[in-house]
Amino acid sequence: MEWRSMRAADLVRVGMIAEEVHPGLPEALAVPAERLALCPEGCLVLEGAAGVVGYVVSHPWHAGAAPKLDSLLSALPAIPGCWYWHDLAVLPAARGRGAAAAAVGRVVAVARAAGLDQVALVAVGESAGFWRRMGFAPAAGPAVASYGAGAAYMVRAV
Repeated sequence: MEWRSMRAADLVRVGMIAEEVHPGLPEALAVPAERLALCPEGCLVLEGAAGVVGYVVSHPWHAGAAPKLDSLLSALPAIPGCWYWHDLAVLPAARGRGAAAAAVGRVVAVARAAGLDQVALVAVGESAGFWRRMGFAPAAGPAVASYGAGAAYMVRAV
């Protein structure tokens, strides 16, 4: 399996994976489509023998802030304060092979290339432990109620 740049043709599959991996956190397909249009370098898909089995959506954003779930941005900030990791989803059958760690490395490298010193995200459900293992730590930040119970704003230095 290998991460590659997302293409518009991947969006339907991205939506299907999102529905399976995040059933309680629905987002319109317009959300990843807009993020791909605004920041193609921050959008990846994980390709395996069976096709696309995972995806990443990320982009520059304001430090200490997180877009509401299922919301469009219209534009990215002219002077971002962080790289924001909007979503990571990998189908259960493709997990346990290092794909998530590889994705973290890719996103951190993109953030560094953009001149940003941190990656921020909202850990949903019970995923905070996973993100801690990936080098993220809880941080003061925005209200994240739209992301569901147990959501936590986290950051990682680049």
